Amino acid sequence: MAISVTSYPPLGKATCLKSDKVQFRVLLDSDSETDFEVQVWHDIGGYGWKALPLRICPPTVLPSLSSGLVPAHRLVFEGEISRPPHGISNFTIRYREDRDSEWHWANKEQHTGNGELIFLSADLPSQLSGFSAEDFARYFDHLSPDVEVGVRKSEAPGAALWSLSGSVDSARDGHSGIVSLPLGVPSSVSRFFALARIETPWLGPRQGRDKLDLKEDALLCSFLREDGVHVVLLGVTVGDILTVLKSGPNGELVVQSKNDNPAPSRFQVLAAAADDFETAMSALIYEARKLVRPYEITLENDARAQWLSEWYDGLTYCTWNGLGQDLTEDKILSALDELQDNGIKIKALIIDDNWQSLDNDGSRDGWQRGWTQFEANPKAFPNGLARTVSSIREKHRNIEYVVVWHAILGYWGGISPEGSLAATYKTREVTLNSATKPSILTIDPSDIQRFYNDFYAFLSKSGISGVKTDAQSFLDLLSDPNDRKAYTSAYQDAWTISSLRHFGPKVISCMSQIPQTIFHSQLPTNKPTIVLRNSNDFFPDIEDSHAWHVFCNAHNALLTRYLNVLPDWDMFQTSPENGRDYASFHAAARCISGGPIYITDKPGQHDMALIKQMTASTIQGTTIILRPSIVGRTLDMYNDIQEGHILRIGTYHGRAGTGSGIMGLFNVTSGTRSVIIPLGDFPGIYADKEAETGYIVRAHKTGKIADGLLASSAVSVTLEGKGWEVITAYPTTSVTLTTKDNAKQESDTAVSVAVLGLLAKITGIAGLVNSDIYVEESGRLRVDIGIKALGVLGVYFSTLQEWDIDEHFMVLLSGRPVPRKTVWKEDGKVLAIDVEEAWYGLGLEAGWGNEVWVTVLL
Repeated sequence: MAISVTSYPPLGKATCLKSDKVQFRVLLDSDSETDFEVQVWHDIGGYGWKALPLRICPPTVLPSLSSGLVPAHRLVFEGEISRPPHGISNFTIRYREDRDSEWHWANKEQHTGNGELIFLSADLPSQLSGFSAEDFARYFDHLSPDVEVGVRKSEAPGAALWSLSGSVDSARDGHSGIVSLPLGVPSSVSRFFALARIETPWLGPRQGRDKLDLKEDALLCSFLREDGVHVVLLGVTVGDILTVLKSGPNGELVVQSKNDNPAPSRFQVLAAAADDFETAMSALIYEARKLVRPYEITLENDARAQWLSEWYDGLTYCTWNGLGQDLTEDKILSALDELQDNGIKIKALIIDDNWQSLDNDGSRDGWQRGWTQFEANPKAFPNGLARTVSSIREKHRNIEYVVVWHAILGYWGGISPEGSLAATYKTREVTLNSATKPSILTIDPSDIQRFYNDFYAFLSKSGISGVKTDAQSFLDLLSDPNDRKAYTSAYQDAWTISSLRHFGPKVISCMSQIPQTIFHSQLPTNKPTIVLRNSNDFFPDIEDSHAWHVFCNAHNALLTRYLNVLPDWDMFQTSPENGRDYASFHAAARCISGGPIYITDKPGQHDMALIKQMTASTIQGTTIILRPSIVGRTLDMYNDIQEGHILRIGTYHGRAGTGSGIMGLFNVTSGTRSVIIPLGDFPGIYADKEAETGYIVRAHKTGKIADGLLASSAVSVTLEGKGWEVITAYPTTSVTLTTKDNAKQESDTAVSVAVLGLLAKITGIAGLVNSDIYVEESGRLRVDIGIKALGVLGVYFSTLQEWDIDEHFMVLLSGRPVPRKTVWKEDGKVLAIDVEEAWYGLGLEAGWGNEVWVTVLL
């Protein structure tokens, strides 16, 4: 007999609770019609472990949004228990077929741990206000006396904020001054989460329980305590002082700081405490911006500071995985022709690595090749870069932006000593902390501004729209402190000023998750937002990398969403030769990331159906992606990928209070998994504040809808191995309509309405510009909708089955009635309108704007 048990609160995770009672929901899926008995086995309230019998409920209490994977017999159980004032408790689920059977223990059968309940004290907010420097010691045992603790005023309400500082010796004799100071042992820790430097250029998540244990340096550490307080610390790198966090042998949090200055300096660490991780993070970021403000660059008057840019809102093609290293003009033009033949209209093209003129011709090792001249490789681009770009634009007028790749030092192997670049600009040989390349020839920092300005002027004159600047972590590989001090800020500032002058914000910063760049270039808000690569590369041929890639990006976004950047989750292939099962997995992740979407398909290998789920056509004839209003990030930062929980990524689209919460669900394991999702876990929905607001939740892949929900309700989803789903929670507007029956008798009908956005799109709600639902003075219901692209628009009506389309509905597009064949009922309660077919059927033409206006009258 196959049995699956899923609960909320979940097993194997820590759940923080504020409500007066603990409500348990258990879903038992079975292929047998046995009437099971289910209990929660717990130690809530102390005095040993005890049983809480659960009552069986109608399955409609917990709607399923899945299909095909749900067993024939689905049982839902509920129960509640009063909570203690504070503290921590544990529980598991047990079940049996009848009273004479043995108990089955869900945690043992599923190889997971007990569920952990952390009860937040009602007076916790007052405990987090009015803190002193001495109060910080309550969060660390054996707090070091060598750390100076200062209180800061938090700009995030509900968070306590401190600054931690200490002395660091000066750099001398070619070596940085270094201090490694145990801060203390974090106390009463349930779980921890860190963003660690998993490689020199990249951050990645690390999680654990109880005792802090980090193998790499960390930029950020967060501790979930047994009282429900999140204590979050951020090492601040500023003024040529690099500060990271480490762990000691006994679980100590260690501050390690490296000083490149010729005089002694002081390191800076910020710490915040709150009953919510995001609140603590906000407090840290606001304060960190103040610390870096004295080091911000002053932008020149001719810098093209375009604060709002939509260059990344179209579908982009990148040459890297699709066309490989042997890049030529012919390959690029052929690939673009093939995209066009398949009806794929890209808005931007990224010409990745291997377009440049390099020495050591024939070598496949980029580290051993240096850059010789600005002009493209004459063998691969015989007519020059400008002619290639001109040909691209002549043949493919849909391509508005052409972006080229280069490394921050020029190329992987730096500058060639034999080319025109070395002859024109001042160079310097520097040593690297790298066995692969111990030294590298570079442009001297004193000449780097002229170099970048000349290079970008050449690119701009050649028709290039922007740059992808890679290998920025090489600045962190410089071994001599004098070189690091001379290069790090100079190179970043020269790149920023020149790129703004020539390209505006149309740049991609890559391999730049190093502390020096994060705090100097990415945190300040005195310049336009740019695109930032959010994780290591997409590796199509490495099976184990796919789930980790999405998991890593979702966790890195917990930090990068606060920076002055748009996180870029990297390119992917829609129909790869290997890893084909993960193509839609990556596509869904990119859609809810809130960032750009790049494909790097090999010519002829495209999944057109998948591309159509990610994109939509506008009335201007362009193809756009549908980005939600905010950046997507994990909702469960303390869960390790090895624990096998479904990864939940949350985002939001629309105005606060009236928009829609979006949740991407990703099964990072190879086995089937189920999850129960309270509506209060959706971004933008607050179960304790929105008791009267009604909701519906719709699943993208299955199209199933759960309606009649409140913020306190929950839904369930089952995913096969490597499976995914994106579900959206829509607030409904309730109205009362007066109708007449055949006998002319009037009656009132309550109707709930929600605009769903574009159906068949992964983030279709992001196609919605605005909507207005109201009853006119005549008593007629009117729904006015603005969308940014064409497609099938969905509008939910709770009583749609009672209405006839021909008799009761009128649908207008730009004020004109749409053809009848473009309107139908879908799944019983959704009025579907094919706006694309109606637009062209009516012969409408675009005006000055991109929006399409639809009116539904009932």
